Amino acid sequence: MDEIASGLWHWTALRETIGSQVSSYYLAEERVAIDPMLPPGRPEWFRPENVLLTCRHHDRDAWQLGCPVWVVAQGAYELEGRGEIRTYEWGDELPGGVIAHEVDSLSPDETALYSPAHRALAVGDGVIRWELDGPLGFVPDRFMDDPEGDKAGLRAAYERLLDLDFDLLLLAHGDPVVGDAKDQLRPLLRT
Repeated sequence: MDEIASGLWHWTALRETIGSQVSSYYLAEERVAIDPMLPPGRPEWFRPENVLLTCRHHDRDAWQLGCPVWVVAQGAYELEGRGEIRTYEWGDELPGGVIAHEVDSLSPDETALYSPAHRALAVGDGVIRWELDGPLGFVPDRFMDDPEGDKAGLRAAYERLLDLDFDLLLLAHGDPVVGDAKDQLRPLLRT
């Protein structure tokens, strides 16, 4: 686990169902985990009280943490029966002062989670990074129902999100962007 900003932790773990490493985050003071896999060695201080999901497919190891799992209402149907879920709507303030923002392209529950206290924006599957320090990108077309329409929707959604005050971009697939997140995101929105 790496502390990428004061009180904001990042780690990767193998998600066997997709056969690749995925990223997870923990807001330590707020005791909030985002899209969590179990961290390596599970440190004693890692004690989340809430789990926030950027989309329904990112429940990962959430149920092993023994706390409520929050998912946008549009994705709740897929998680029923797995454990305690709580639903939220876009615009809601969630535990830890995190605010849910609509992306709603790629899938109807795609959400960005904004933490003003950490100046961080956590994104689901809408923006990814395949290589360490590589460019940001969209998921491959084969994972989209309507590649051109989905990309247009993602560009529009993330263009709106640029109005938020963030300099960290917390990717679910790939290492986070630490420092100049908006500058790295803008070129993707123009492609």
